[in-house]
Amino acid sequence: MLLGAVCFIALMAGGGCIHNDLPYPRLQQNITAIEPSGALKASVIDSVNLTATIYLNEYTDIRSVNFNVYTVTPGAVSDPDLAIGAHDMSKPLVVTLSRYQDYQWVVTAEQTIERYFTISGQIGETVIDATGHRIIVRVPSTADLTALELTSVKLAPVGISSMSPALEPGIIDLSHPLNVEVTCWGRAEEWTIYAEKAELAVTTTSVDAWSQVVWAYGDGPADVANTFRYRQADSEEWIMVSASDVHQTQGAFSACIAHLEPMTRYVVQAVSGSDFGNEIEVTTDATRILPDGSFDQWWLNGKVWCPWDEFGERFWDTGNTGAATLGQSNVQPTDQTVDGTGQAAMLETRFVGLFGIGKLAAGSIYTGAFQKVDGTNGILDFGRPWTQRPTRLRGYYWYKTAPIDYTSSELTDLKGRPDTCHIYVALTDWTAPFEIRTNPKNRNLFDPASSSVIAYGELVDGSDTDGYREFVIDLDYRSTSRVPTYLQITCAASKYGDYFTGGTGAVLYVDQFSFDYDY
Repeated sequence: MLLGAVCFIALMAGGGCIHNDLPYPRLQQNITAIEPSGALKASVIDSVNLTATIYLNEYTDIRSVNFNVYTVTPGAVSDPDLAIGAHDMSKPLVVTLSRYQDYQWVVTAEQTIERYFTISGQIGETVIDATGHRIIVRVPSTADLTALELTSVKLAPVGISSMSPALEPGIIDLSHPLNVEVTCWGRAEEWTIYAEKAELAVTTTSVDAWSQVVWAYGDGPADVANTFRYRQADSEEWIMVSASDVHQTQGAFSACIAHLEPMTRYVVQAVSGSDFGNEIEVTTDATRILPDGSFDQWWLNGKVWCPWDEFGERFWDTGNTGAATLGQSNVQPTDQTVDGTGQAAMLETRFVGLFGIGKLAAGSIYTGAFQKVDGTNGILDFGRPWTQRPTRLRGYYWYKTAPIDYTSSELTDLKGRPDTCHIYVALTDWTAPFEIRTNPKNRNLFDPASSSVIAYGELVDGSDTDGYREFVIDLDYRSTSRVPTYLQITCAASKYGDYFTGGTGAVLYVDQFSFDYDY
């Protein structure tokens, strides 16, 4: 203490005064929760790109949105403060969060208003241009445009809007463009409705070729049974698609043509009664085996078990690097396999630490790579390059649940409940691996509802399976034309392990994963 006092006095004498040259800490300020009045579904917060997206139901005035919930990092000042007053969300809103430094967030609102306009016997689906306030409907070349039958119409939310002139099902004259004034939320918009005569009775609009299935799309008369036919490009034999396999909405129709050969040329053609549309030729993709779906490849790097051959392809990874900093690997190979041969992956949830200091580590294995430890948290890269479009993920799992005994502050209501395992598969169009961060200060987790997700499927189970159980996860595609760039598969012994919530002793075994490419 005396030495410290002497040094302090000498410093004062030499300098006369002390200047605080320490820089302010750089702590990212985040929107932590946001919920608008009239929400259609949960908002999405992206703390990496500093964006938040809200989703509004069609009855909410997007130009006057109030927020029921709006919280930011404690200590931050929000300009504007979304918790106060109504805000125009018809275009992206820049919000500045300030504390030591400024962080600019962009809050965007998405709102889908159901609109439709249908004519009896129309060809294809009505084109509704909400931005340009235009409606275009195609009808057969023989149709009388002065006496078309309007079968349904909705241009704005029912009950809070009006149209002038009022449109109702019945005879309508569209020989000239029809102007309609639509009033909602005290604002009027002028819409223009056009009718066009189609040159062809039926059109093959597009064909999306996967590995063993082809998705075909066509336009034809709404009051006719429309279908498709197909053949191999080197064959003259056409195969007609069963009517039960065709889905029709107004005059637009589609079909999934299954049981095809990979890497093969096919010709597809729309059919409407005795009329045939244009032919489209496509080539199916190759299939691809899921690398080490058997989980047979392992090597021990110090005390970290790695789920790949030491000199082979690194496709899967675990959180073992983080868990091993305070204990042992909680994901390990096991000879408890489905058929008694090879290896499987054993994922265990347990507390890792010393003298009661540490965190719950949920056993997980995923396609990607563990990057580094962030304190007692982890930073991971999700995803492996992938362009194929499988239809299902198959495999086997064996789960032993345990009561949840550790929770985060957000999930305290789960304490005491049985833990739940989680297996999910996603195909995305990420431009790079997706960075996962578990630190609550800048948490960034995978969101299956993200617009970058092309297809998704999952399995959730909170019961003991008493041995291996076969599973099949169907992939739900949001587009048949988008080609993925990354594949993400994640298996976790505790569904909420990213929030350090789970049951000590919950164990998940996984084995023999593979893809289907047919329906």
